[in-house]
Amino acid sequence: MKPEAITVSQLNKYIKTKVAEDEYLNSVFVKGEISNFKHHYTGHMYFTLKDENSIIKCIMFKQSTANLNFAPKDGMKVLIFGTVAVFERDGLYQIYCKAMKEDGIGDLHKQYEELKAKLEKEGYFDQANKQKIPFMPKTIGVLTSQTGSVIKDIINVRNEKKPKRTYKNISNTGSR
Repeated sequence: MKPEAITVSQLNKYIKTKVAEDEYLNSVFVKGEISNFKHHYTGHMYFTLKDENSIIKCIMFKQSTANLNFAPKDGMKVLIFGTVAVFERDGLYQIYCKAMKEDGIGDLHKQYEELKAKLEKEGYFDQANKQKIPFMPKTIGVLTSQTGSVIKDIINVRNEKKPKRTYKNISNTGSR
């Protein structure tokens, strides 16, 4: 017997229903560090909550943001209360945040600030050391995967504009 195929929409709807029926996922209390924070003009807040190993997308609607007594920002450690749900159209799950409380400055943000201070002390950000970018550079470097579509797209677009140019593939054979 051949299994009957379902549509992507049917699968996403099924998963959304299963997640919505889970009592634990309907009221989660999660701690993490905010990154990619965006306070949208509608009043909604979009951000990623992360720890050392994982991330999860979050949204806090305007009616919930009105109850905040602080301004969330990147690098801030927070405790959030909300519901895990599936955004059916995209098949993505995220936390719909209902409440948020400050929990200090995130460890990842502290590490970033420490590195920034160290590099600043070594003179990496001194204006005297900065060079002006030439109007028409002779060489442009692109740092990307050798097999990724990014470099292929760049070369294709460039060849459409100036097909007589040649390109060198300078790569580090040792990948991480």
